[in-house]
Amino acid sequence: MQAVAVRSLPALPKPRVPAREEDGPWHAEAACRRDEAGLFFAPSKEPTAARLSREEAAKRVCARCPVMVACREHALLQPEPYGVWGGLTAAERRVVLARRRRRAA
Repeated sequence: MQAVAVRSLPALPKPRVPAREEDGPWHAEAACRRDEAGLFFAPSKEPTAARLSREEAAKRVCARCPVMVACREHALLQPEPYGVWGGLTAAERRVVLARRRRRAA
């Protein structure tokens, strides 16, 4: 019997799409359900160039998603601290949230 080397993979965050029914049915139609979670979430110590490339690829998936707006609002209301959701990175979501807070004030 031949030994197979098992490679340790970085831990991924919880699944990108919520499974709870109260989160709404939008997630069943999400384009990202067919893509790897690794495309939407950064591995630890990811080089900047790799992160930017991965985020752009994730945003291309989001751009063709029929529920992008619902996904974005979910991420802003939660708020989701990691990953690309609704076509926005975590940093971009922080900017949107800051603008909303300033408008509300």
